[in-house]
Amino acid sequence: MRRTNDPELVRAEYADESRFAVRAAAWRNVAGARPRDEAFRAIAEVGPADVLEVGCGRGELAARVANELGATVVAIDQSPRMVEVAHEAGVDARVGDVQELPFDDASFDCAVAAWMLYHVPDVDRGLAELARVLRPGGRLVAVTNGERNLPELWEKFGTRRRRVHAFSVENAEPQLRRHFARVERRDANGIVTFPDWNAADAYVSASVTRRDLAGKLPRFDGPLDCALVVSIFVATK
Repeated sequence: MRRTNDPELVRAEYADESRFAVRAAAWRNVAGARPRDEAFRAIAEVGPADVLEVGCGRGELAARVANELGATVVAIDQSPRMVEVAHEAGVDARVGDVQELPFDDASFDCAVAAWMLYHVPDVDRGLAELARVLRPGGRLVAVTNGERNLPELWEKFGTRRRRVHAFSVENAEPQLRRHFARVERRDANGIVTFPDWNAADAYVSASVTRRDLAGKLPRFDGPLDCALVVSIFVATK
């Protein structure tokens, strides 16, 4: 299994938005905590004037922060196509790398890294850069999945393959504490429902590291409920 922070894999994965769109669509069927809403609340709590989002993807969260909070938002992503899509959503998006941010020290009140730090080859360097561009007392809102995310889906294949992400629920806190004075973990677990086998198989086919399982999902009837294991880490400089 290839790692989620393999640069070649990440470049290919986000060269266009099609596979990302399939994964994002599955997360619309969530009962319980909605991680994206919880992340937005963590941003809103500090009433930020200047916000940086790294790994902005299609720009939905950046656009929401700008529109609902009135903040000045700058977003970066390594994928030129994702930057293009974010532009279409009205976001000031630029091609950039969290490991080498093109901003002065103490430029932002808040930084956001939603489901992206596990794609970074050198997470420690990325976190150091995020801390550098935050003002004293600034906040980083980082969202990531647990290693046991959606177990009911993956266990249907009958084999358990160990996943170790570079930045996960299990290992995020000690990494953040190397760069931030205070770190708080907020769990946002819920249930994702795949309406039928076709929806679940489409998600597997769009998986970043498990696409080799496409077409191998055993058939099942009716919906499939899966545990969503996600945490929002709120780190203060």
